[in-house]
Amino acid sequence: MTADASYDHIIIGGGAMGSATAWQLARAGRSVLLIERFAQLHAHGASHGASRNFNIAYTEPDYLDLVAEAGYLWRALEAETDTRVLDLVGLVNHGAGEPEHHDELLHQHGFSATTLTPHEAQERWPGIRFDTRVTYTPDGGRLNPDRAIPALQAAAVRHDAEFRYDTAVRAIEVAADGQTVRVSTDDATYSAPSLVVTAGAWAHPLLDGLVALPPLRVTQEQPAHFALTAAGAADGAAALVGVDEATQALWPGFNHLAAAGDHRTDWWYSDVYGMLTPGEGVKAGWHGTGPVVDPDHRSYQPEPRQLAALQRYVREWLPGADPDRLVPVSCTYTTTPDEDFVVDRRGPIVVGAGFSGHGFKFTPAVGRMLADHALNADARPMPRFALSRFGL
Repeated sequence: MTADASYDHIIIGGGAMGSATAWQLARAGRSVLLIERFAQLHAHGASHGASRNFNIAYTEPDYLDLVAEAGYLWRALEAETDTRVLDLVGLVNHGAGEPEHHDELLHQHGFSATTLTPHEAQERWPGIRFDTRVTYTPDGGRLNPDRAIPALQAAAVRHDAEFRYDTAVRAIEVAADGQTVRVSTDDATYSAPSLVVTAGAWAHPLLDGLVALPPLRVTQEQPAHFALTAAGAADGAAALVGVDEATQALWPGFNHLAAAGDHRTDWWYSDVYGMLTPGEGVKAGWHGTGPVVDPDHRSYQPEPRQLAALQRYVREWLPGADPDRLVPVSCTYTTTPDEDFVVDRRGPIVVGAGFSGHGFKFTPAVGRMLADHALNADARPMPRFALSRFGL
């Protein structure tokens, strides 16, 4: 084993949250080592692909404030790296579960929003079918993880952070005085006064015996990209994908929200989210309904009934997409019992976990919070994200 090396901070997990934390800590002048089990960009977790909704249409003030901060930090990352990661193509919320006066709540938190009738919305976005009032905000849009994560990593490296890819962590040991953490790989042992763990579906096995975590349910989700139909392309002609600006204007991000307890269990599994992914088609998916999996033994194949139900959804609600021309996507959700995140510290170990399928939009703000905990052992967590809410 090679000689030990010491850093101010070690991070385990080089997906979105770990890379954002490395950026924040490195730009604060700290020495940082990030260790990632897989390659720099991989498809084994939750941080891959070319599109995520930048969904600002929350109703909880904590999340609205956090997504506003995230938007500012995404723009700061773009300026620092000259990389475009956020496209404000707008966002529409519709369905029986869309709360009244949602636009007024968004206004209170500094976002633009308006309410449209189904007819008004249909005229503007013919690729989506509406049967309820629609909340539209131009401040929502689409993020590109395949650009964003390398940009976060490049920004961190510019501030002298070090990354080790294809490197598995074999052991984590906290010194008897609780002041130092030692992390061992096959080739070396590293030490630091603080360790940040952002390992997604692998958080529990890594932290077993070190930090008590709530139950984290790991599921394999299966959204899909659907080809455009004539109703979904600006020129009126069917196309596999439309990437021109006129076609993109026809496709805001969207959330179709059922009333509480009103999911049609014979085929309607959950609320539906989606957006246009330039070059790939219209992405649509159920939220958090995939089968529970071991992240090390996944099939990467869609669950047939849920995929068939998703095709039925597209057939009935997305006239701009072809339900029979699709490419399934496989990713994981790691979900807490209440679907809120874990962002907290125990001793010298900081944990970011359980982002429950809706964390990516918040990435740079979560990185800021994790960095705050790593820099200050006395930093208080947001109550919504504290481990103490689970009695841990």
